[in-house]
Amino acid sequence: MQSQEARRFLNPTTLARIGSLELVAKAVVEGFISGLHKSPYHGFSVEFAQYRQYMPGDDTKHIDWKVYGRTDRYYIKQFEEETNLNCYLLLDSSASMTYGSGELTKLEYASFLIASMAYFMAKQRDAVGLAYFDEKLHEYLPARSSPAHLYSILLTLERLTTSKITRMAEPLHQIAERLNKRGLVILISDLYEDEPETVVNALEHFRYDGHEVIVFHILDHLELEFEFERMTRMIRFVDSETDEEIITTPQTIHDSYVTHHLDFINHYKLELSRSDIDYNTIDTSTPLDYALSSYLAKREGLM
Repeated sequence: MQSQEARRFLNPTTLARIGSLELVAKAVVEGFISGLHKSPYHGFSVEFAQYRQYMPGDDTKHIDWKVYGRTDRYYIKQFEEETNLNCYLLLDSSASMTYGSGELTKLEYASFLIASMAYFMAKQRDAVGLAYFDEKLHEYLPARSSPAHLYSILLTLERLTTSKITRMAEPLHQIAERLNKRGLVILISDLYEDEPETVVNALEHFRYDGHEVIVFHILDHLELEFEFERMTRMIRFVDSETDEEIITTPQTIHDSYVTHHLDFINHYKLELSRSDIDYNTIDTSTPLDYALSSYLAKREGLM
């Protein structure tokens, strides 16, 4: 089992009190790695870079002279660009993602998750890219592997902008057209879209181009459980994207909401499975190692 201290830094409530995304990512990844030796991934490499023996024709400026001094042999430190896998992290930054009933909004949780994944991918020397969007594509960082690129990803996450409307299909198609190397595409979104079929179709675009795809469906605990029914007074419910509102007692709409939301989740689960796309529902109170484990299992299957 992981130590209580390590587990603590995988808890979203603890992470919400850490100011820097870089520190969040480091805490999550180190907590996650500390448990790998007890996991099915025993022996999994977590080094930033590796060394290989010097070969005739290699540029001598890349020889590590400190290693030579200790071993009397010439070794080259591998470039960060010598990557294992191209990973593309796609983030929905629409207004519905700004909802949160606890200490973290869905968007903050998603940012923590992406920062942690990017940090972990960098440790594996995987090339990682980032795109975020709402009804349009706001930022696209191509997949690269270097400390400077990781910093650019973390800085972009710190400066996210949001919009009222979710229209994912067009930005997803735009991103698919930009990816010139096959890899692993990871979408993180609450999937609140008027036309789910267009989202599924856009994700199938990535599959058609030869990419593997994972969807992390981020939802707040109250969205999943709808525990408002404990309240007897009238409550105003406001749609964060359309500003449409209703005023009612939670008991009145509880059953229909739960049924509708379950249908919504099951629809995505069924349609994505038909396209051989991994689907994961994540409550924002879930420790982040769940998603890292899902990513790692997928990565191991691709290597």
